[in-house]
Formats: sequence, structure tokens, C-alpha cells
Amino acid sequence: MITGTVTDDEATVRLVVKGSSGKVQEVRAVIDTGYTASLSLPPVVIAALDLPWQSFDRAILADGSECLFDVFEAEVDWDGEVRQILVHEADAEPLLGMSLMRGFELKVQVRNRGKVTIKRLPTR
Repeated sequence: MITGTVTDDEATVRLVVKGSSGKVQEVRAVIDTGYTASLSLPPVVIAALDLPWQSFDRAILADGSECLFDVFEAEVDWDGEVRQILVHEADAEPLLGMSLMRGFELKVQVRNRGKVTIKRLPTR
């Protein structure tokens, strides 16, 4: 199970992200259920982890505008397992998207210092 807290109306969790060079960094990511990818990280974190570039991706933002993102490869410690994921570069705070939470249940106590839990769903 992955746990976090609600602070200033944002549900957040801490994730350990690793680059191919072995560099590791813990990041605080805001859970964004409107974000369909796995994870976004700011350029400074991507550079610090020395993440390898993989491709470009287009996305439609909440305001309806289209944006082009650089996409990088990383590993993340997710519920005790190492997952290989694609990371969008965005000059903003890290966002945790729905793709990384696929197969899990998200519960959020929407209040200051509320609990956030991301729990694996039983297999069918």
C-alpha cells in the first residue's frame, strides 16, 4: 500500500524515482486524476536523475490547449515493486497520473492532513 497526505487541498504521495545511471531521488507528487500518463517531473529532477530521453508526446491540457512534452524513461518504486515508466517533462510540481495507479484503489480523506491510500485491487 502507498500512503500520503492531503496538504493545502492537494493529495500527495512520496515516490522513489531511479534513473538508468543508478541515481535515485525521492519526489513528492500531487495526485492528478485528470492526468492520464504515469508521472510528470520538472526538468531539474530529470537532469539530476540523468533520465534517458525516449520520445515526444502530445497532450491536451485542462484549458483545452495542446502541449508537446519530452518523454523520458525511469524506474519507480511502486508498492514494493520496481516499475519501468515513461515520465513527461513539465516545468511544474511532479504529478502522479492515472496510468501508474491502474489496478489500484485510490482513497482520499479530503481535509487538511487527511490520509491518502493507494491500495492494490484484488485480481479477478
